[in-house]
Amino acid sequence: MAAPTVELGAKGFSLPSTTTYSIANSLAHVEIDSSALDKLKPSSSSSSLPPSLIPSPNPNPRFLPPVLARAAIVVFLNKLLSSDSSVRRSLPVLLQQTLALSSGFDKIDFSSPAALLHSLCSITNTDVSTVSVSPEEIGFFETSSSAEVAIAAILDCCATALIRVSDAVAALSCEARRADLAAFDLPVSGDGFSRKDDTDVAADIKMLLFGSKLAGKNDLPVFLQISSSFGLFREAVRSLHACVRIELNSSVKLRKPTEDYGKKASVVDLVWFLAKPMKTMAESSFERAKLNIKSIVDENVRSEIESLFRKQYVVFDGFKETFHSIFVNYMERDDSIAFLQGVYDLLVKLREILAWEAALALFSIETDDSIEKNRGDAFVNAQPNGENPKGDKKGEKKKKKKTLGKGTSAILQLLTDQVANCKEVSGDKVATLVEWAGDLSKYFDPRDSRLEILVAKVKEIVESNEVRRLPKIPKGTRDFAGEQMAIREQAFSTIASVFKMHGAEALDTPVFELKETLMGKYGEDSKLIYDLADQGGELCSLRYDLTVPFARHLAMNNLSAMTRYQISKVYRRDNPSKGRYREFYQCDFDIAGQYEPMLADFEVIVVLNQLLDKLDIGTYEIKFNHRKLLDGMLDICGVPAEKFRTVCSSIDKLDKQTFEHVKKELVEEKGLSVETADRIGAIVKKRGSPFEILTELKAEGSKFLENSGSVAALGELDILFQALKEANCLDNLVFDLSLARGLDYYTGVIYEAVFKGTTQVGSIAAGGRYDNLVGMFSGKQVPAVGVSLGIERVFAIKEQQAKDRNQVVRATDTQVLVSILGKDVISASKLVTPLWNANISAKMKVSKRVMDHITFAKQKGIPWMVLVGESELASGVVKLKNIELNEEITVSREDYVEELRKRL
Repeated sequence: MAAPTVELGAKGFSLPSTTTYSIANSLAHVEIDSSALDKLKPSSSSSSLPPSLIPSPNPNPRFLPPVLARAAIVVFLNKLLSSDSSVRRSLPVLLQQTLALSSGFDKIDFSSPAALLHSLCSITNTDVSTVSVSPEEIGFFETSSSAEVAIAAILDCCATALIRVSDAVAALSCEARRADLAAFDLPVSGDGFSRKDDTDVAADIKMLLFGSKLAGKNDLPVFLQISSSFGLFREAVRSLHACVRIELNSSVKLRKPTEDYGKKASVVDLVWFLAKPMKTMAESSFERAKLNIKSIVDENVRSEIESLFRKQYVVFDGFKETFHSIFVNYMERDDSIAFLQGVYDLLVKLREILAWEAALALFSIETDDSIEKNRGDAFVNAQPNGENPKGDKKGEKKKKKKTLGKGTSAILQLLTDQVANCKEVSGDKVATLVEWAGDLSKYFDPRDSRLEILVAKVKEIVESNEVRRLPKIPKGTRDFAGEQMAIREQAFSTIASVFKMHGAEALDTPVFELKETLMGKYGEDSKLIYDLADQGGELCSLRYDLTVPFARHLAMNNLSAMTRYQISKVYRRDNPSKGRYREFYQCDFDIAGQYEPMLADFEVIVVLNQLLDKLDIGTYEIKFNHRKLLDGMLDICGVPAEKFRTVCSSIDKLDKQTFEHVKKELVEEKGLSVETADRIGAIVKKRGSPFEILTELKAEGSKFLENSGSVAALGELDILFQALKEANCLDNLVFDLSLARGLDYYTGVIYEAVFKGTTQVGSIAAGGRYDNLVGMFSGKQVPAVGVSLGIERVFAIKEQQAKDRNQVVRATDTQVLVSILGKDVISASKLVTPLWNANISAKMKVSKRVMDHITFAKQKGIPWMVLVGESELASGVVKLKNIELNEEITVSREDYVEELRKRL
């Protein structure tokens, strides 16, 4: 079949890694799209080359293997065709002519632009004097990192294929060695405490092994490592693929052809990240291969193969030596091309090791008569329950064979069809094994069309079994049920009651807002906003908090005053960690409108105190500061006004980092002098009781008294602290000058509540005054102040308290279980309906076993039971049972509702 043709430069064309690999291996031809040529400048006639393109004797030529050389040329050509109009036609045409050749690529010298140009002309028999090429054009091969990107593309293509191959091979080894499938029972967590790639690997291999009757209790470490090592490999391949996809198609700007803008470094870093899991996979594959030998039934054959395989140690030893040498050489010589080429050699060796593991697993299974080998379409006909296929004659006694998993059975058939040609192992078995290993090594190379069939088959097996795979939730999210929901509902009720006590009205806003509404309000945290796909011409984002939507509501409805509360979910594209989620509830209380200074601020702080006290979370402190005081401090320390907000973002990290870390950021990233940073450090370390710090800042000679903003802030804080003292709310307050609150919209008092107990959750509430936020939408200034409670962290505290105190948290409010000893649904309905009509929470259950009813009631924490059997029905009475006291009384059918009402 004729090789396909790839038209570079066509409109909308992008060059993927797979196409790069095909062209590099002469599996596809290259043409230049005519429209792309038309855009290039005509070649000018020139009888002499610029001096910089006249080659000089080079003692260190740089040659690449033909495959990598072709890849480098095609990447260079694609970049030139996507360039600006200053590129002339001569060089792209010369590159196309080069790619049309079948040999000579090992003679291309990549050591310099001049050497590259002359070697290209040499192998294409082109007179170099007729080629109109500028030093910038040919020199862009180096500055665009075309060689590095090309080798990375080859690595990407080969490594991506090995993701599915390694899964299939590992699954076959699990069958051959009777591995314990519990190794793949990985818990899935939405709070960032499980690695998605690890759990994906475990789930995929479980699907391949689904229905296996060979799985045993073999929990050797080499099988336990599969999920983590393969997961790291997947993560590294995905990162490399994302980078290569961009770099293969990045445009060229020849007008500024001097820098590669970090392309080379980013590619090398990602390949470095890939090499380590490759080594781990090679080590574990080699160990599984040795274990597969031990599964071979025939002792004589096993002994021969063990002797043979010892010779293959050279392959693995070569892998280790290559791994060590390429890293040492790179550190010494900083030769990125040699490093990438070395990692590619490692990948080829990894492929050989996987081929040996697969061959040994196949051989072990094929020569084991106790294993059922399903012929025909194994994926369709495999019997996951371990039974023999239908069609055996009645009365014919056969020893029951063990079956492979549904997926591994299909893979076994595919490999035996393609590699073993459906022949049984006979004759020289060792020679057969060697032949299989060699063929599988070729099979796992993307140049072999059979690999595409294998990869598609593994994908089909995994995805077609999706219904049996446990579903997952995204990272940073959680499900809540049972006792957890009971705690949450109780907390929400407490919070809402406090808000309502202070005259707040409820508000609900859309879960997503126009993107323009949210942008520019959160400083450096704006990068955490979730953007939604364009729907109907509106750019929308999920809300980041509840404060900005509240300000938008005030502006949109021309409201000048409102006291509101809102309990809703918000979304942040943050890194999940303990107590930090991407979807979580906020409970906001805000007062908007013109009031006497500190009146609204005082009430908001009282609300925060009451909330934390009523929630009974334990010890906490509320840290205070003032945005004008912060600005005054930065002014006093010599920070330029335009850097106030960005410096505040750094200071805000002091609750998580030492000042030395923050100082390094202030100096190296924010551009402050060391002296300025040290002056900031001396002030932000001040913290203590409100009046103690306030007195120090207002003392005679204080620099803060020389700043008008600081003077105003100190006056406001004095009023606030006096009012809070009268309300007995000062005990938990701390004046902390390191508190910055990174959000841009704060203009006055700022505060943050921190839990001081053993459960480490960090900040649990925060807020402050934001007088200008509403005006950003409408131009009309509506001052406002508010607080937001991070309820998820409060829930974490409450849940831990319940565990520590051995508290029984009931998931339901059910007070009565109507228990019918039998299957009489009608009697149950007659007894439960009067209870519901009397507003008594009740549930009914029918079962002949008394203990079923009692166990259910205890599990659900239901305090009372209405027990009715045949004798009670006949007598017109019911038994009322107190579960906790284990006492029963008998009452008439007419009185049981009233009797329960009294006792409840």
